[in-house]
Amino acid sequence: MASEFSSLGLSPSLLAVLAELGHETPTPIQAKSIPTLLAGKDLIGQSKTGSGKTAAFGLPILEKLALERKELQALVVCPTRELSAQVAREIRKLGRRHPGLQVLALAGGEPIRPQTKALQRGVHVAVGTPGRLLDHLNRGSLDTRSVATVVLDEADRMLDMGFQADMETILSELPARRQTVFFSATFPPSIETMSGAHQRKAVRVTIAERERAAPEITQRALVAAPDQKQDALNWVLNEHPHDSALVFCNFKATVATLERALSAEGASVGCLHGDLEQFDRDQILARFRNQSVRILIATDVAGRGIDVEGLDLVINYEMPGQAEIYVHRIGRTGRAGKSGLAVSLLTERELWKLEAIEGLTGAPIERVPSIFRGGTDFDALAKRVGQPSTMETILISGGRKDKVRPGDILGALTGEAGGLDAKDIGKIEIHDRLSYVAVSRRVSRAAVKGLNQGRIKARRFRASLV
Repeated sequence: MASEFSSLGLSPSLLAVLAELGHETPTPIQAKSIPTLLAGKDLIGQSKTGSGKTAAFGLPILEKLALERKELQALVVCPTRELSAQVAREIRKLGRRHPGLQVLALAGGEPIRPQTKALQRGVHVAVGTPGRLLDHLNRGSLDTRSVATVVLDEADRMLDMGFQADMETILSELPARRQTVFFSATFPPSIETMSGAHQRKAVRVTIAERERAAPEITQRALVAAPDQKQDALNWVLNEHPHDSALVFCNFKATVATLERALSAEGASVGCLHGDLEQFDRDQILARFRNQSVRILIATDVAGRGIDVEGLDLVINYEMPGQAEIYVHRIGRTGRAGKSGLAVSLLTERELWKLEAIEGLTGAPIERVPSIFRGGTDFDALAKRVGQPSTMETILISGGRKDKVRPGDILGALTGEAGGLDAKDIGKIEIHDRLSYVAVSRRVSRAAVKGLNQGRIKARRFRASLV
């Protein structure tokens, strides 16, 4: 297996970007996939979430792009809009030394006309959900004649979500001579059937359990009666200090109840559920990623595609009905070789679920001696969880399509108009027409004032605290 990216056949510019991003050695899926994809072969990659598969297909795509041609040359199909946005961001990040690179996310929940106009101007890579890609194909706004590579990311999840017919239609609209790539955490018969129909002599790359960059996740379980769960959650949040915690629930009503309760405690908390508009979803995820919201409560449907660097605590407030969903939930922590913690709250009747999960994963789940049984002083155990974030988020009315880059915002904040120290500035996230930047709470109002009075790239943009 390759020990360095330089041995995989990548260009000096991509190697330089990988070095800038701190990626020293390829993950197993990257080491095995990149040379195959650079050679133009079809591939089925079987690897779990968090294994580095976006770079495994993103780097070969970037390597083969003809930037002088403003034509769609690569198409990536994802199950959710959150994952589409995440993959598009990662490809842009890896392609930061590709002058003029255009990567477009095509997902539902957002107006279709701006996407159509962007396609008319010309893009090199499109990343989208099946439904929205079909919309563009039916409207004639997605020209696929120059597509040389198509990637179906998390193909098994798309099949589980009922997208097989859509996927078949999309593949049938692409040129016959193309590279077809499937990435999937599992390999059900339906994937094998699709591979036989749409791939040519596909190379199978499977990362065995022992080869996976296995996350170091400590798993614990705590028994609590239904009316004790809120106290149990508070105890867990206090007992395990964290920068970011993701709390999973099975129902939107539970999400809303928990958010109200934790907000009343003074906690830095937000929620994510299926009723939120796309703008609100983007905003809360940006705040969670930059740690101006420290606790995020989510349902499984809304939580798909969440990818947060440094997420150190996942809590199952309500246990999922399937062991596979549990594995997917806790896989959000312990990434990139870092350790993580997953704590589950169960009732006595749900203890059987632990055995099912252990049977699937082969990893033990530590049973925490329950402190919530008779005579417990809940007030002493469930201390206030109010740990307000030290950061706040500023929303700026300019983004990628306004040619705004992170360096421009950093310069505006640290220059004469802003006057901030660089250590007071956190994560900067650029979207199409908006940008989010985290700044220290103690200087946030001064930062907003400076941005509104000053300029970014000689232009005025509106700034406000979220």
